[in-house]
Amino acid sequence: MKIVAASKILKANDALAAENRQILNQKGVLAVNWMGSPGSGKTTLLEALARYWQGRRKVAVIEGDVAGSIDAERMATLGLPVVQINTDGACHLDANMIAQALEELPLETGELLMVENVGNLVCTAGFDLGEHLRIVILSVPEGDDKLVKYPAIFRSIHALVIAKMDLLPQVAFQRERVQKDLTRLNAQAALFCVSALRGEGIAELAQWIEAHQLGETPNR
Repeated sequence: MKIVAASKILKANDALAAENRQILNQKGVLAVNWMGSPGSGKTTLLEALARYWQGRRKVAVIEGDVAGSIDAERMATLGLPVVQINTDGACHLDANMIAQALEELPLETGELLMVENVGNLVCTAGFDLGEHLRIVILSVPEGDDKLVKYPAIFRSIHALVIAKMDLLPQVAFQRERVQKDLTRLNAQAALFCVSALRGEGIAELAQWIEAHQLGETPNR
């Protein structure tokens, strides 16, 4: 019986992720890995960002799901180049999947590549895809205790987005607790509060991402 250590798998993934990042850098593309629980509002937020960037920025999308193509179809409706990755049961995207998807995308200089990872707060934390930014979306209905329950993913991110703020009056959600936990786990991470349906907070989040694309150091 042959046993393969998980550390070897992650090492191989990291090497391929570095290659992906080099390809993206050469093409002048900024890649963002969007992570969050199923139903956190990842796709709806990406739609809102795509509408904000329409006519301003070039945007491409990689959609990761266990099965189906519903989210990719939503992105295609907005006229965005999109590749769907079906993981066939895997709970996360990995660098090899992204490498194959990059071969199918007509990426251009100055483009933003949005990667919507599989809905999960555990598996997605451990796999570098070759992205430049890692962002977690936490929706108000999920509760304010997720940073305590799943600390690993929040330690690795550049920003946390609290989504569905329009539901705040109906839910016992303490934004201050999230801010305190994020500061404890990852003091350098930015925090945004948005309502994609109302368009609230979208401009601030989009401009923060753009600042990274331009090589600036955005305010946190």
